[in-house]
Amino acid sequence: MNFALILEWLIKAILLVLILLGGFAYLTLYERKALARLQMRVGPNRAGPWGILQPIADAVKLVFKEELMPARADKLLFFLAPVVTLVPALVITAVVPWGPTLHLFGRDITLYIADINVGVLYIMSVASIAVYGIVLAGWSSNNKYAMMGGLRSTAQMISYEIALGLSFVGVILLAGSAQMTEIVEAQKSAWFVLLQPVGTVIFLIATLAEVNRAPFDMPEAEQELTAGYHTEYSGMKFALLFMAEYDKMIAICSIGATLFFGGYREFWFLSNTFLSVDRTPWLGPIYIFLKIFILLFGMIWVRATFPRIRYDRLMAFGWKVLLPLSLALIFITAVCILLAQQVNALLLWAIPVASLLVGLVAIILVYRMLRRKEYARA
Repeated sequence: MNFALILEWLIKAILLVLILLGGFAYLTLYERKALARLQMRVGPNRAGPWGILQPIADAVKLVFKEELMPARADKLLFFLAPVVTLVPALVITAVVPWGPTLHLFGRDITLYIADINVGVLYIMSVASIAVYGIVLAGWSSNNKYAMMGGLRSTAQMISYEIALGLSFVGVILLAGSAQMTEIVEAQKSAWFVLLQPVGTVIFLIATLAEVNRAPFDMPEAEQELTAGYHTEYSGMKFALLFMAEYDKMIAICSIGATLFFGGYREFWFLSNTFLSVDRTPWLGPIYIFLKIFILLFGMIWVRATFPRIRYDRLMAFGWKVLLPLSLALIFITAVCILLAQQVNALLLWAIPVASLLVGLVAIILVYRMLRRKEYARA
């Protein structure tokens, strides 16, 4: 291992962290501007031109805000919990390929930090670590409301992580690999969202619950639990918890873009043109950024559109709907891949047809169940 390779890894790691931290700041502005447009209001427009300095003003406010700590809190865990929550959101993107290999400075530069052959497994293992930070934040505060918020969040994240992990299985079966770069290259002819439309929807729903975003933000149900697991946090400790949520949004969208939307590959109508990644490699980071930008807008749009659902229905939806639906999709994908290999390659396109039919059946069953409960109350 030479010094140049170590220096390359160090530079890429520092750049990735800086991009994520800067992205967190301006993702808050993006969300506030998008919500304002959706709700027919103005949004931040005072701090700098078009409000672009608002994140800096917010950061200055949080830096100088008084740090408070409950008298009976576990001081060490109270301090470490925000760090344990933030770090996984930063390191989870280490396996995401941001573009093809570029030839710069007389050497080949890969636009990822690590390309391990179990990249998808790495994502699942790192994502589960954030649960510890959240439950410790609630427990160490010595506050019953914060503790209840932490327990709610932990139960919710663990429940939806199962459906999230199962949604990855279909992608691994289609690509024949758990390596992120090979998954991207396997989507050269067709994005996996076309072959796994229901799996993509399951992934997007499960990630909303994973990052505690509306309508799955039950740990922060103000009318019940004050502010959830971070009730007792203020100043920079609160900023770290806030930062973890938004950095996880960026990380989840980058993973979703890689697994289902072709990653850094060009849009399908640009194939075999000078705008394709094969001919112009430096366009790869631009394409994946556009996909992340669109997916982030989808998460913001959901927040502006859907109300918070009841906690028992949230948990029932994860266990009784998403889990069996994910298992059914894995069975359909495996059977169709075997048939495509043994009979006809066109049978691979039976996967989206069969999965859409199963998804439609699931929607009808959920609708009938909800209607039955409404009649019972009446």
